[in-house]
Amino acid sequence: MSFDGIVVHALVHELKNRLIGGRITKIHQPYPADLLFQIRAGSTNYKLLISANLSFPRIYLTDETYTNPQEPPMFTMLLRKYIEGGIIQKIEQVALERIIHIDLQARDELGDLKTLRLVVEIMGRHSNIILMDAERNMILDGIHHVTPSISTYRQVLPGRPYVAPPAQEKLNPLETDRNTFYAALSFNEGKLAKQLVDRFQGISPLVAEEILYRAGLPTRENLWHAFHQLFQEIKDHQYAPNIVTGKKSYFSVIELTHIEGQKERFASVSECLQQYFQTKAADDLHRQTVQDLLRMLTTERNKNIKKLEKLKATIADAAKAEQFKVWGELITAYQFMIKQGDQVALLPNYYEENEPLLEIPLDPLLTPNENAQTYFKKYNKAKNSIKAVDEQMERTTAEIAYLDEIITQIELADPKSLEEIREELVEQGYLRDRKRARSEKKKKAATPQIERFISSEGYTIYVGKNHTQNDYLTKRLAKNSDTWLHTKDIPGSHVVIAGEGFGEQTLKEAAMLAAYYSKGRYSSSVPVDYTLIRHVHKPSGSKPGFVIYDNQKTLYVTPDEEIIKGLKN
Repeated sequence: MSFDGIVVHALVHELKNRLIGGRITKIHQPYPADLLFQIRAGSTNYKLLISANLSFPRIYLTDETYTNPQEPPMFTMLLRKYIEGGIIQKIEQVALERIIHIDLQARDELGDLKTLRLVVEIMGRHSNIILMDAERNMILDGIHHVTPSISTYRQVLPGRPYVAPPAQEKLNPLETDRNTFYAALSFNEGKLAKQLVDRFQGISPLVAEEILYRAGLPTRENLWHAFHQLFQEIKDHQYAPNIVTGKKSYFSVIELTHIEGQKERFASVSECLQQYFQTKAADDLHRQTVQDLLRMLTTERNKNIKKLEKLKATIADAAKAEQFKVWGELITAYQFMIKQGDQVALLPNYYEENEPLLEIPLDPLLTPNENAQTYFKKYNKAKNSIKAVDEQMERTTAEIAYLDEIITQIELADPKSLEEIREELVEQGYLRDRKRARSEKKKKAATPQIERFISSEGYTIYVGKNHTQNDYLTKRLAKNSDTWLHTKDIPGSHVVIAGEGFGEQTLKEAAMLAAYYSKGRYSSSVPVDYTLIRHVHKPSGSKPGFVIYDNQKTLYVTPDEEIIKGLKN
């Protein structure tokens, strides 16, 4: 990532021109590490996004729309208490580092004016957003807490003094003259790009490579000329926000002449940053959400696997019920042969002729009759437990199958499908934020959006991507005469061919879609069942997406991504 000190310098200049004197009217925290400030400056309303996301920390003005949580997080509540309604007095960059100080004037609970400071540290995995009392240099809180166990150098905790990140002892290139520049670099060492990064503030490897490229032959004079010219432009605030997309995508506020690719220029730094980050941040959030859900569901699945093993052990123990009954009857019949204190009874088994004496363990503290009654109680308990355990095993097995299905759906989900899956998990009790999920669900369209493909013969094929879509597709959208497909004994999507009269090619392509959107995506010869919708039934009270079917046939297909893409087009 190239969110370097030069980008921060340009952005601070832009924010100064637009936000100084502005009033913070609303504060939201749409995601755990992201803050959104609505600011009224002059006659314009602005939205300032500040993120301490550990993968994509960033700050810029945005016009994106965010969904805010029903219940604001604690850090949001603290910011609203101290700085909502406050006036932005000053926005400064610390030297040419990736640290921004936003000073605000706001009234406290007694109505007195106080100066507060929002510290924005754009520093990779150490990024943070900290609210502090500037007059006392005391931290009020930070979006990420840093405890003594994490850092002995500085802690970010309420009530602690604010300590800046450790100084890197680099030169400020905006204040560097020719002689200082020459003294800072060793041309005999080589690796000049790395030296530029290591010796000067705000220079990322991307900028260092650009300086070397502009210098051409890297003599001391050429390198100084390229360096000086670049930072003179920065001093004069002559920026060129742009994104260059080649093998990778890069952004900067200077012209990136050393990178080949498609170049897109922007009128402002914020527009450039928003364009670059909105997709990457959304992808990162999607990936993180997927990982969190998979971790939670895998843990839940493992619990059910262990539960099933215990239930099987209980069934194995319960299988001894008949043995307990026989032991109890033999002790009763031959108790005259037993005396209290015996640990074992050797008794003839009248159920099995010509067999040796049966060895029955005894409790020496009990009478023969009490030992018999103990075995009768074990017999009755084991016999009664078998039915209950069978029911639990059935439920647990169904739970594991459900979790396998939904884990597969999450692994294949796009952001839209993932949100529907989250809502389902809330409704099923796996996630706790029911209030938020239900509130969002009311705003969503009542009809799920089912992905549609066209076979090479021109027939429409529908694919459900989660249980919500599967239930709607199979029980509401499809007609009785349509053909339904699903991977055989493999978690996957419901697939429906709309209409009749299609040929083998359409059937094969639909089967390939069923295999592709299943846990068998990367397998060969995946078995796919197909039958008419009229033969597919959803049992009353069953979990979302669960169906039973009959009159099916099975064909085997190997998923081909290129064919799938052709059907989508």
